Amino acid sequence: MSNQQTYYETMYILRPDIAEDEVTNHIEKYNKLLKECGGNVLDSQMRGKRRLAYQIAKHREGIYVQLSHTGDGQHIFKIEKSMRLSEDVIRYMTVKQHGPLPTPKSSSKVSKQAEKTEKDDITNEVVEEKNKSTDKESSLITDAKVSKKTTTDVAETN
Repeated sequence: MSNQQTYYETMYILRPDIAEDEVTNHIEKYNKLLKECGGNVLDSQMRGKRRLAYQIAKHREGIYVQLSHTGDGQHIFKIEKSMRLSEDVIRYMTVKQHGPLPTPKSSSKVSKQAEKTEKDDITNEVVEEKNKSTDKESSLITDAKVSKKTTTDVAETN
């Protein structure tokens, strides 16, 4: 059973009209609150702005944030109370999960930059390989021309 562990996942939705720096402030605030209450933050991700299935407090969209954490269960009451009192949080839900602990993922901005860098690296490698193969082909063609000239030169001298 060492493979299967218990952890909690809290998904909360922030108002869509708040600024991006305020969103990061909320994420940091709830992460800090969890640590103060004895919880351990496994992963915290901003999932982005998405359309809601139905209107909540006159909002058709919301900014989704997923928070994975461990603890004794008593910390959930405190974090949910803080979310309930916040005007920026329009919905929240905590679910108890059983299974392997989630691995932390980088934030969306960082992952997009890393993805772009990785694509650029792959593109550069492909271009380099293409250049190498073109260089090899041109050297083979040059070698073939040289050997053909040498053969014709030898034939003409005989």
